[in-house]
Amino acid sequence: MEVSRDQLLHNGYHCAVEATIDIIGGKWKSVILYHLMSGKKRFNELRKLIPGVTQRMLTLQLRELERDGIIHREIYKQVPPKVEYSLSDFGESIVPVIELMMKWGNEHLDDILSAREKAETEATETPQLRYTTK
Repeated sequence: MEVSRDQLLHNGYHCAVEATIDIIGGKWKSVILYHLMSGKKRFNELRKLIPGVTQRMLTLQLRELERDGIIHREIYKQVPPKVEYSLSDFGESIVPVIELMMKWGNEHLDDILSAREKAETEATETPQLRYTTK
């Protein structure tokens, strides 16, 4: 079902891509979803799989994904408490997008790294203008 432009604008979006990026954008959400594609994970499992994320940021991103209905949080009543995260049925619908992102990244990683290296080299070789005051 396609959403009308009026519906998008009413909800604060200017296009459907903006809505999608709102849900999975940022540095960590797509990575979290990638890891949940292989099955349920506990919080500390995700921390080990995503070493660059802080505990606070992982908690925040998981809460936002849960709020948006993309993941499911299962709390087991036991001591100590056990919590598992998984993709919701709705979240499963984003899997093809994550798979395409992974495919694109694999195909273009060398290009990305080359472009960045070239930009860094050019930045260090470009003479800096120095302004002096008299």
